Amino acid sequence: MIEKIGVIGAGTMGNGIAQVAARSGHTVILRDVRDEFIARGMAAIDKSLQRDVDKERLSKEEKQTIISRIGATTDWQPLADADLVVEAVTEDVRVKTEVFRMLDEIVKPDAILASNTSSISITKLGAATRRPGNVIGMHFMNPVPVMKLIEIIRGMATSDETYERVRALSEKMGKTPMECNDMPGFVSNRVLMPMINEAIFALYEGVATRESIDGIMRLGMNHPMGPLTLADFIGLDVCLAILNVLHDGLGDPKYRPCPLLKRYVDAGWLGKKTGRGFYEYGD
Repeated sequence: MIEKIGVIGAGTMGNGIAQVAARSGHTVILRDVRDEFIARGMAAIDKSLQRDVDKERLSKEEKQTIISRIGATTDWQPLADADLVVEAVTEDVRVKTEVFRMLDEIVKPDAILASNTSSISITKLGAATRRPGNVIGMHFMNPVPVMKLIEIIRGMATSDETYERVRALSEKMGKTPMECNDMPGFVSNRVLMPMINEAIFALYEGVATRESIDGIMRLGMNHPMGPLTLADFIGLDVCLAILNVLHDGLGDPKYRPCPLLKRYVDAGWLGKKTGRGFYEYGD
């Protein structure tokens, strides 16, 4: 049974995963490299839960109980007895591989190591460990406390037992698990990113303004958010990283990132998190 869960990375995805894990009754260890990142992550969890208190979906006592289940640290050792650890660090295969190697040394041998990667090979991450059968992808959607889907990705060596344990955990968290195999971009981003990229090409080529592109997709296709707004929300650096994985992994020119996307990333205009992307944002 999975009782203690580790989460590596206290950013947007990591603190969301920690929140839903604690809310479903699990003990959580949230680990990041700096105290300020942890403080920011815990503040985000507090703010998210307080919204539910304000809307009377949660009592003040329940909120405090959930927060009390989360231990935050910059150390690795508190993860040693975790039953499952979810990695939610930057979308860089070298960084993720190093995290998996470190976890493999520290965490007990029968623990599951999961990645929240949105595009990187689970098979490759598993091969960096001595437990590839216990390595799996758990791709949560953003914002984690709200979105129901967890895309579960099986690497070539992922065991049936690991898959079943993660599927059961996902349901206990109140999520809907959907299984897919280990291919670049999996399903969600293999379908989503070409649409976002094509919207960027439409802007780049002067087909329409950003407002028109987003408005046409919202009003005509019934999307809750236009593709350029969504790209800003995801992070343009993340979109570029995923498109590069798709382009390199599948070798199809249809996944070639738009030059405008590359230019924005080079400028540091990464979307909502930096205050500017395809749109401008306040503090």
